Amino acid sequence: MNYGVVFLLAIAIVVYLGLAQRALDRLRLNDRTALLFLVAMIIGTYLPDIPLGGDISINLGGGVIPIVLAVYLWSKCDRSEINRSVIAVIVTSVVVYATMKIMPLEPTYNFFLDPLYIIALLSGLVAYASGRTRRGSFIAGSMAIVINDLVAQVENIFAGAVSTVTIGGAGVFDAVVISGFIALGLAEFVGETIERINLEVFTEHPAENINQDKQETGEDNLSAEGDSHAEE
Repeated sequence: MNYGVVFLLAIAIVVYLGLAQRALDRLRLNDRTALLFLVAMIIGTYLPDIPLGGDISINLGGGVIPIVLAVYLWSKCDRSEINRSVIAVIVTSVVVYATMKIMPLEPTYNFFLDPLYIIALLSGLVAYASGRTRRGSFIAGSMAIVINDLVAQVENIFAGAVSTVTIGGAGVFDAVVISGFIALGLAEFVGETIERINLEVFTEHPAENINQDKQETGEDNLSAEGDSHAEE
């Protein structure tokens, strides 16, 4: 079963019903753009791979669209968030690469899940921990899988294990989807929880918060006055 497609279909339904508006707003995506990317990934995974030259090709749904989506989200970020998300991509990619070297990629009776899904879960967790923001987490989670798939395919070529390479195909598509949306889900859940806690604190102690704001404003005014006298 292609769990990635099933997962994307479920997300597409949620977006279509307008139940993901808050998360999409934080990603700087509207419903139409989000659905466009989701449908493109679903359809793209069934289309023929795109040749890149020689015996190397890339899957549209598991390779091209995630990269295009990452670039689109980067275009919505400021410079500091771009820098932070790039660092998150590097950190997550290194962790995933090390895990792939330790963990066998072929399913065995010792694992209750396909190892690729375990790697996707780990990638999502690390992506959130290093990316922090919703956009940064999603980009790091999805791109780490794509980058490691590319690295693994190149290593296989040099080792003579394969003669043809397909980036983002088969189970890698599932891993890209799972990793990216786990990272996004964690960022959304934690961010929403922190906002609610802050709102409750402000609601329970409004006078203290107002007084604190006044004190901070007064201190700023005094500082400004002192600076103006000093200039005179």
